[in-house]
Amino acid sequence: MSHRFLASMGVLAVVIAVAFLARVPVAGQSRSSAAKTTAEAKTWTAARTPDGQPDLQGVWSYASLTPLERPAALAGREFFTPEEAAALEADVEGDRPPTPGDPGAYNAVLFDRGKIASNLRTSLIVDPPDGILPLTAEARKSVAAQAEHSRAHPADSWLDRTAWDRCIMYHGVPPISTGYNNTYQIFQVPGYVAILDENIHDVRIIPLDGRPRLPANIRQWNGNSRGHWEGNTLVVETTNYSDKTELRFPSSTNTRAVERFTRVSDDLIDYQFTIEDPTVYTRPWTAVRPMQRLTNYQIYEYACHEGNYAMSHILSGARAEEKAAEEAAKRNNATK
Repeated sequence: MSHRFLASMGVLAVVIAVAFLARVPVAGQSRSSAAKTTAEAKTWTAARTPDGQPDLQGVWSYASLTPLERPAALAGREFFTPEEAAALEADVEGDRPPTPGDPGAYNAVLFDRGKIASNLRTSLIVDPPDGILPLTAEARKSVAAQAEHSRAHPADSWLDRTAWDRCIMYHGVPPISTGYNNTYQIFQVPGYVAILDENIHDVRIIPLDGRPRLPANIRQWNGNSRGHWEGNTLVVETTNYSDKTELRFPSSTNTRAVERFTRVSDDLIDYQFTIEDPTVYTRPWTAVRPMQRLTNYQIYEYACHEGNYAMSHILSGARAEEKAAEEAAKRNNATK
């Protein structure tokens, strides 16, 4: 089971909760943006590809400051007001200087965190209504055990580092946005849809011809996707995840993801996905995240391995810390 997503998602949830409590008074809920999206969908006519399918092609952003799970400080709050969303975006996107001793990271110019989702929801999860992952009791224990193991063994070897530290996969399928490179480029040809993910340049080739999924003994890092059209909606089912897969939510080899892509305007895809896995969750859960079209946006090669000095630095730093601890222990023993 994969649980290392918790650290990055947990930090963002805390930032949003703290910013909300510090800067935003409790206000009424707003569904104005969601209503606008619905109205656009009713009046907009979808363009078609030469073979007659709805045209989803283009570069689309799934960046979002909306956390996957609803922060505890927002329990019972399904929507932000526009004013609340604007205040949170201003706070999180601020370019803060590093604290003393902290080498810092990317600044606000290089980060691509996005904004609160245009539907103004306080969590990407819309079902269950509380916006919380419906983990089984056993899965919660496994999440805690994995977190403790990672704390105690952060870098015994490269195998202790995440798949994204190791340049193998990053956002996963379905994707959960992070600090940057939250971009899909969608291509269509008769019988196929291809999705290029900007980070670590994964490409999903999705057949639409009804062929069966791969045999159960063939497993892949990003699973195996099959698609079909339901009216104007592209439905993509992904299974056959590897036991090494690390999604940004708890998962297992039994995970089944169903994504739905519906273009509702020139600049917006209504994107949602449902996760089923009875070995991890007490029930299926669904997340919704509108994807905004990016114009004049160039996707460049993400050459992760070629510049991945972080891995060698992490491992050499861990060895230096171990050596220092051993020498300190020897000195302590010598003084006894």
